[in-house]
Amino acid sequence: MIPRVLSIAGSASQGSAGIQADLKTFEEHDVYGMSAVTALVANNSVTDTGVFTQPVGSVQAQVHASMEHVGADAMKTGMLFTKEIIEATAELLKRYGQVPYVLDPVMIGKMGTQLLKEEAVESLKEELIPLAEVITPNLQEAGKLLGRSAPETSEEMERDVKELHSFGADYVLLKGGGLSDYPAVDLLFDGTEVKEYRSERIDTIHTSGAGCTYSASIAAGLAKGLPMDRAVEEAKHFVTEAIRHALSFGEGIGSTYHAAERIFGRKK
Repeated sequence: MIPRVLSIAGSASQGSAGIQADLKTFEEHDVYGMSAVTALVANNSVTDTGVFTQPVGSVQAQVHASMEHVGADAMKTGMLFTKEIIEATAELLKRYGQVPYVLDPVMIGKMGTQLLKEEAVESLKEELIPLAEVITPNLQEAGKLLGRSAPETSEEMERDVKELHSFGADYVLLKGGGLSDYPAVDLLFDGTEVKEYRSERIDTIHTSGAGCTYSASIAAGLAKGLPMDRAVEEAKHFVTEAIRHALSFGEGIGSTYHAAERIFGRKK
């Protein structure tokens, strides 16, 4: 049977991030993708018209429909936005989550849109992180979760990835793309060992959807039975090529290109 992955996340109408990025990524990894939409995000580099959350019952019904008819070999969450959706998602994961679960703690969009309410941060930490096999915060999200400024050095990253592990996830992947250092370094911590994943730093602003793509790629790898370190390694290659061949549509921040690795291969 083809590996199956369910994403519970927001819909990004411009197609670069959220559910749209997840489904494109799943397709590129030859896994069967499903979705439960938590909110409709109708903004881009030109217009910002808002975030429209779905009723909790709608999110629950979407998950039930996917899990009871198809099932899943891995699950991931992205934008959840409210405390109520987080709490409902936690209950759904307890019911259906006997598979690897990737938590992407989406908080702020590339255009600066608030994608997680302030009062929902504690619920994310208490309700969802302990259920996760891996969480994938960027530097700003790490700072938010830890209640301080984002790490600015590799030493601070190592400190923070270890502290984040105490929240209860099996693994923490702290993404260092926001540091000015070369190359781009991400840290994976399993409670014992910190492992580095390095790639060249690509000089582009067109990175919309990179975080969603990275976490979706990890979920796809886990669904196919890869161990965590290999799933992260493969996902790092995948998102690096998606950024290298990013798409620009004129004004503002463009999209990572999910088909890049298939079309252009990996840079040696």
